[in-house]
Amino acid sequence: MTALETTTAPVDGAAPTGGERRKQVLLAAPRGYCAGVDRAVETVERALEHYGAPVYVRKEIVHNKHVVEVLTQRGAVFVDETDQVPEGARLVFSAHGVSPAVREAAAARSLETLDATCPLVTKVHREAVRFARDGYSILLVGHEGHEEVEGTAGEAPDHVTVVDSPDAVDGITVPDPERVVWLSQTTLSVDETMETVRRLRQRFPALADPPSDDICYATQNRQVAVKKVAARADLVIVVGSANSSNSVRLVEVALQNGATSSYRVDKASEVQDAWFEGVDVVGVTSGASVPEILVDDVLADLARRGYGEPEEVRTAQEDLVFSLPRELRTSLGLTPTGGSGPGAGSACSTS
Repeated sequence: MTALETTTAPVDGAAPTGGERRKQVLLAAPRGYCAGVDRAVETVERALEHYGAPVYVRKEIVHNKHVVEVLTQRGAVFVDETDQVPEGARLVFSAHGVSPAVREAAAARSLETLDATCPLVTKVHREAVRFARDGYSILLVGHEGHEEVEGTAGEAPDHVTVVDSPDAVDGITVPDPERVVWLSQTTLSVDETMETVRRLRQRFPALADPPSDDICYATQNRQVAVKKVAARADLVIVVGSANSSNSVRLVEVALQNGATSSYRVDKASEVQDAWFEGVDVVGVTSGASVPEILVDDVLADLARRGYGEPEEVRTAQEDLVFSLPRELRTSLGLTPTGGSGPGAGSACSTS
């Protein structure tokens, strides 16, 4: 992905000479695609190039309208369930992962599957299997009905209870309070998740932690960056789709950390004139499933409104990547450890 060139000169917020207001843009970094999204999108792109259309995809490959529309134009066919795919056809599992039941249904229809599940989601699946095998009750912090949560819970349905907010903690019961562990959806608000875990630990003092952090590193990085931007911005615009959990969380984090207002848009045409009344400093970021071209369009819209060159506010560097799914690498004749481009190599999921 080509990085947008930005100025990095410090901005002190002072009005320029002549009394005119200085209209500034703060551009959060990191933002946009994480490694899991890169891998998933490239999986569909490379499958279409190699096998030809149609390539079926269960659910949205990632939660972004633009990405889904572009892939549809190229020949991807998005379906809700495996029974909508012709027998023997090729099916890609989305970045959010699937339950064992979905894999079994695909096998029953002799579908050739490519698994684009983010490896960080796969890690949580494996944790669920392991703790269920050891007799733990698993408290899965996440949003009921989200595809990632459904896939993780499906690994051990008799052991998993979904906890969708801190307020849900009081209604939870488990067979053995001494054998309880929490896991989480990878795209949640870090602060809200920790508040949920704090309440869970009050209720279940023996609560065990996952062996490593479940919330995706990219989700955390984008939240840290938007916090820094929000502390200086009057308005924060988050580019991302309504069904993208991590994009919605960025709006919440911005409002909780100093921004007077914050709005989510799928594209620049959704930006509204009324948002800019009295706004000198605008922050911009994007969810982990958002291509940079959509951010570029928002920046162009801000430039037309008289806002200056963006100042990049960077809080972390991200250079990790994941290799393409093994089945696709084999078909493409790539080496076992990867290939070329953004999907090759070895890090995140999105929703």
